[in-house]
Amino acid sequence: MSEGQLNNANYAGRPTVCRNCGALVGPEEASCSMCGAPKVLSAVAPLEEPAPYAPPAHDRETIRFARAVLSRPYIFTIVILAANVFVFLLMWSSSGLNSTTMWQPPFQVLYAYGAKLNFSIDAGQWWRFVTPVFIHIGLAHLLVNMYGLWMIGPYVERLYGSAKFVVLWVGTGVAGVVASYLSVRPAMAVGPIGRFLFSAGDGPSAGASGALFGLIGLLFVFGIKFRRELPEGFKRAFGTGLLPVIVLNLFIGYLGRGFIDNAAHIGGLLAGALFGLVIGYKRPGERAGVAVFWHILQIAALVLVAVSFLMVWKHFHDSIPAPVSEAAFSLPADRRELVAYINALEAGETAFVKAYNDYDASGIDGAVEMLDRAPKITDEAGALRDELKSLLARVKGAAAPVKQQTRQQAQARSKEREKLRSDFEAWQQKQLKLSESLIPNPAQPGPSK
Repeated sequence: MSEGQLNNANYAGRPTVCRNCGALVGPEEASCSMCGAPKVLSAVAPLEEPAPYAPPAHDRETIRFARAVLSRPYIFTIVILAANVFVFLLMWSSSGLNSTTMWQPPFQVLYAYGAKLNFSIDAGQWWRFVTPVFIHIGLAHLLVNMYGLWMIGPYVERLYGSAKFVVLWVGTGVAGVVASYLSVRPAMAVGPIGRFLFSAGDGPSAGASGALFGLIGLLFVFGIKFRRELPEGFKRAFGTGLLPVIVLNLFIGYLGRGFIDNAAHIGGLLAGALFGLVIGYKRPGERAGVAVFWHILQIAALVLVAVSFLMVWKHFHDSIPAPVSEAAFSLPADRRELVAYINALEAGETAFVKAYNDYDASGIDGAVEMLDRAPKITDEAGALRDELKSLLARVKGAAAPVKQQTRQQAQARSKEREKLRSDFEAWQQKQLKLSESLIPNPAQPGPSK
């Protein structure tokens, strides 16, 4: 207890402290018994009530800005989150609803629901650029990405509006898938940096992390671009404040290279940063109206997603092509190209024999299409493929039904069939020699890893 409190009038009837020597003076004594100084009651005023806390001006501005912006709805964040959960539940149902498939769906299910696979995209399945943004490889993968969406999505949707948010999510997600598609470069996946940026194999890839990195890239540029008009609280949260988050996540990707699709993350991040450079946000107090242009883009993005999953449904029960098998992903990408090439030749041979022997040309168009998609391994392999396509065109004509023909026409047709058979046998000899040169002897050890 302080001297001022002891001498305060509120403490009447209690001992006080002598102002001269510091000794205690009894309540009935008129002077100090030690030094004789007269007793004086202090007129020290009672302690004042503390003034209510007033936040600094910059904090008040942050609160005003936050109230104006964060009171806006974030409907499409919830819609996208629900859509991801719904697709995951469908995948789990297709996987058998057991604990194992909850954490790791079978390859067949990932393929059926539209995971990114370069081979299938090259075969014309364009929707695999879109569908991977909404499917996940296990429950843990889903929970991590949906937590990120729940933490970041509302900020972006409130700052930029629902129309721009939908375009940003789909656009940056697709950009991440495109980057993943372009990163399958076995020759460049060498060394720590090469394996971080490029992939040596065409494994299934899926997840919303590319779109999440897109939102982070957007907020990073947002905080820098509009730093002169943002309050201090928002400057600290966005812009350079996001650098530790970006660096940490890229470092995690570096540690997990080979298991994490870093190309998709970087592609989404750069796409989000580009969006942030060219579009503006909805400032506090700004009218709620959005340009018709963004509404058109929003509808286009939603239609693209819907059509992509319609294509998934249409091809849901398609069989997995031989080169796109789970075991094939243990091969380097160039070996898978060889498998695809050989499969296309085999399909062409089968269609030729069926048309020649049974006069059934129904499989020729599909075989030719498969040959067109087959990679060109070498110039010799490309010439052999083109020769088979020419033979298929000839046998298709020879297999066509003929109603009436003269004896001379029948003889000419017979000679043409004989010539066609001999040409096909000659082609088979070339194909056998080429296969022996392309396919290594399995007794010889392959390159070490």
